Amino acid sequence: MGAMGSAKYTELGSFLRSRRERIRPAEVGLPTGPRRRVPGLRREEVAQLAGASVDYYNELERGAGSQPSEQMIAALARALRLSADERDHLYHLAGRPVPVHGGAASHVHPGMSDLLQRLTSTPAQVITDLHVTLVQNPLAVALLGDQSGFRGARASFVHRWFTEPGARQLYPEADHDAQSRAFVADLRAAAARRDAKDAEASSMISTLLDTSSEFAALWAGHEVAFRRDDRKRLNHPAIGLIEVNCLSLFSEDGRQRLLWFTPAVGTDSAGLLDLLTVIGTQDIVDSAR
Repeated sequence: MGAMGSAKYTELGSFLRSRRERIRPAEVGLPTGPRRRVPGLRREEVAQLAGASVDYYNELERGAGSQPSEQMIAALARALRLSADERDHLYHLAGRPVPVHGGAASHVHPGMSDLLQRLTSTPAQVITDLHVTLVQNPLAVALLGDQSGFRGARASFVHRWFTEPGARQLYPEADHDAQSRAFVADLRAAAARRDAKDAEASSMISTLLDTSSEFAALWAGHEVAFRRDDRKRLNHPAIGLIEVNCLSLFSEDGRQRLLWFTPAVGTDSAGLLDLLTVIGTQDIVDSAR
């Protein structure tokens, strides 16, 4: 990555500082505290929210250091609660191309981001309608594995489900057929809701038709149904089989979904979910990586 230092990078630092200073700590789930000299966030708090080191973020605000990656820009946009226009401006200032809508660096709907910030006691994440994970809370990482490292077509869990056998390891084999049918029906519903010329959805469907006979056979069945409420069994490598309800909240345009997981009634899943807070965000098996 190139060194920073131009007038544009100086402007990037000023822009980050202005956005940081306008946010109240309570808006991102942080305590206000009695010793704050300014109403906005501290630099170290933004760094923590974005998953960056304090030194690195300090360099960004100074307009120095290295050019931020697209993933870091997306993380900063989420941490600073930027609007879509502000997010695009941040990419321009950093000299990075604005990501295509729907990819892994998509701007998270602000309302989804706010809700996710407040869901601290249950696993939750925001995904696109094509099952690209945009952001996870720590408990979702502990339950499902870190989904932030996938790029391109592999960013979609549906793509990995039908093209990479390892992606299914988290689910009991007896449930694979039902999950496959549900994924295909959901994808057909999502594609229909998009514009008929939508390249992202059509490219994904075309690729899966060419590479997965299972997908092709299910697609030919023309089943269509959004996944709104699911009951899932998950094979967690540390806590064993856990049964959860997966609930969905859709954005107004249907392009994003907030998923959260609750223990299934009549099982011991409540206690197992509590163990996730002990296990923390250790890496778990998600061999789609």
